[in-house]
Amino acid sequence: MKLTRRLQLARVRPGDGSPLPEYRGWHLFSRSLFGLVLTDRATGSHLFEVDVRPNADSTTRKRPATLYRDGVQIYRANVPVAFPVPGGVIEVATSPYGVKRIHYVRDDGTEQRLRPHPRSPEGLRARFDRRFPRTSGLVGAMAVVVLLVGLAVSLSLAVEAITRIPPVAEHIGTFTSPISLPGWAKIALPAAGAVAGVERSLTFRSQWLTRLGA
Repeated sequence: MKLTRRLQLARVRPGDGSPLPEYRGWHLFSRSLFGLVLTDRATGSHLFEVDVRPNADSTTRKRPATLYRDGVQIYRANVPVAFPVPGGVIEVATSPYGVKRIHYVRDDGTEQRLRPHPRSPEGLRARFDRRFPRTSGLVGAMAVVVLLVGLAVSLSLAVEAITRIPPVAEHIGTFTSPISLPGWAKIALPAAGAVAGVERSLTFRSQWLTRLGA
């Protein structure tokens, strides 16, 4: 077993047996819910659901990830985590933009992403994609462009700042960024980047872009 998997399994703590809270409209920005039906040879089929609260941590009453079987909490953990389930594990990981991994990994290494609750952010984004595929594709393309522009601006300004350090400037000279942002753009660009990062995270696409943006 890989060291990473061992560390993720070690984060798992027993659940308290409480029932799964119903998903409400006001949970849209604070909670994601995913489900998958798995079969146990001894006990039959069960519905496993992962309740993810990205804003929670070990200091809050709710752990970032909890696993429910047939509506009863059986495990809880900080993320990233691997919950043991029949035939494999459910891997959960988050980013500053939301859930970035929620996959059932079988013992043979094959993977399957869990199904989002229809009223969760991921579920609403998936429904929008099904109903308006062309518009959805356009929104996704715009999000990628915004993230790439933000990355280019950040790199340019970072290089300029580094080359202004006296020891660096003495050896390689200084670099002046060709990009000069007005005051409003310094606020608008990071805000647009955050929205674009959330959009990409909801579709589980372009993870390398959202990681760079983090």
